[in-house]
Amino acid sequence: MACGTSSALAYPVLKERYKVQLISLIEPGAQAAVTASRSGRIGLIATAGTVNSGAYQRQIAALKKEALVFAEACPLFVPLIEGGFVEADETRRVAKEYLKPLLSEQIDTLILGCTHYPHLQKILRERTGPGVVFVDPAESAVAEARKLLEKAGTIKGKNSPAPKHEFLITGPVLQFQEIGSRLLGKPITHAKHVII
Repeated sequence: MACGTSSALAYPVLKERYKVQLISLIEPGAQAAVTASRSGRIGLIATAGTVNSGAYQRQIAALKKEALVFAEACPLFVPLIEGGFVEADETRRVAKEYLKPLLSEQIDTLILGCTHYPHLQKILRERTGPGVVFVDPAESAVAEARKLLEKAGTIKGKNSPAPKHEFLITGPVLQFQEIGSRLLGKPITHAKHVII
């Protein structure tokens, strides 16, 4: 599930409903944070839905009882990123305010609990300095998916043809292509509008 909020809120229901193997961002992200943290003082930035669900907090507590999770909802980050303000002064000011309470708790690890947030690593690093380890749960989830594909023998090898990407969009296609191309650093050409 390539969304922190859907992983936090929908995954517990959907994993029981569907026979296909689903990978949440929560478990792999929590494990990576517990492994990375030296002090057990872990920060979480995410959407309000993810923070309020308590999913990361419960998973981290299950992995390491003595760990402390300090969570901050960051509702302005997604519109700033999608609006193209990744390195804008406004985004820097917002990041400063969101990170202030977490840094005052002396976190040594920060979970980027929304798949948009890795695009802000540069400005987040400006605020945290090099002493805070960033955890991108998507990287850990991809590693889990790779293990499943290798076990099933369905992963493509290095000599396989290059993949073809098709994006199915529920919103405006041109807006997705423009923003997505900017964020990915390469043009998105195969995008199609779908109604779910």
